[in-house]
Amino acid sequence: MNAIETHNLTKVYNTFTAVNSLNLEIPDKTIFGMLGPNGAGKTTTIKMLTCLIQPTSGEAIVGGYNVRDNPDEVRRLLGMVPQQVSLYKDLTVMENSQLCADYYGINPNERDSRIEDLMELVDIKYARDKRISQLSGGQKQKASLVASLVHKPKILFLDEPTIGLDPTTKRVLWDLIRELNDDGRTIILCSHDMHEVDMLCDNVGIINTGNLVAYDTPQGLKDSLLDSNKEEITETLHQISAESEVKTSTMEDTESLSLRKLSFLLEDNNENIINSLKNNEFVKSIEIARNGRINLRIDYFDDNAVSNVLSTVLSCGGVIKSISTEEPSLEDVFIKSTSEVNENDRA
Repeated sequence: MNAIETHNLTKVYNTFTAVNSLNLEIPDKTIFGMLGPNGAGKTTTIKMLTCLIQPTSGEAIVGGYNVRDNPDEVRRLLGMVPQQVSLYKDLTVMENSQLCADYYGINPNERDSRIEDLMELVDIKYARDKRISQLSGGQKQKASLVASLVHKPKILFLDEPTIGLDPTTKRVLWDLIRELNDDGRTIILCSHDMHEVDMLCDNVGIINTGNLVAYDTPQGLKDSLLDSNKEEITETLHQISAESEVKTSTMEDTESLSLRKLSFLLEDNNENIINSLKNNEFVKSIEIARNGRINLRIDYFDDNAVSNVLSTVLSCGGVIKSISTEEPSLEDVFIKSTSEVNENDRA
């Protein structure tokens, strides 16, 4: 079952198309990452999904309701934590939460106890009687979460929830996002923090110039970039090899595109291990750092390269203390997916 579905969802302002025939599925009780550069159409999409604006054409189904035909039912299912906290600054955390509860018609007999439970959940109970203007950035985000969750929404939109927060507070909110999801809520996370999206999200959609240009799991997107890079690099190498007059340096630079880094730290870098690595057919270059770490460049697309190199180390009696390989990141996928953009198409 999907919490959100869109079918050819489109929004046009005069002659400008902000969202262009968007087809999107967000499974129920998952964390979905919505990515895109500034002006890509993310905000317009969210406004249509939350019934703030009407689509020009197409449809969006949220929680089983059509946003055009049943906006009130959709709103009751939603919670929203905006990037800029929109609580009343002169009211306390408790007063803001009570106001939101009253807006949604929460029974007065259970209102305050529900708010107290939420404040304890997000660890803001100690500041229940403080005005919003007196709170830190992290505290404001927690207070905003309490107000957004007081009516027990099934679908929660989070817009840059950890921007500007220190690492400790970020981790607290990440744990809370997971906990809310484990409790059965669908979460739509809009963020420019690629590590955050990579770590939290089940699926990721990248929107660019109003179009959905990529959709998959975080790992699936990174794997697809590997395949894409392989095709592009192979084509480039074939083009260069076909040219009759090619400088050696140019060929070497291009071939390095098909290599990746493999780095590890051994308990002891004995000469036998180093010589064996130099003679390994998969190792194209080797460098020993000052701290003793061995940095290799191996064939990017040979599935046997990593295991073969490690077997060489182990067969020579090497004891590996740490190891890492350089793989594509979600940021690499984002940049590639949004690189070809006409500035006139920006929303």
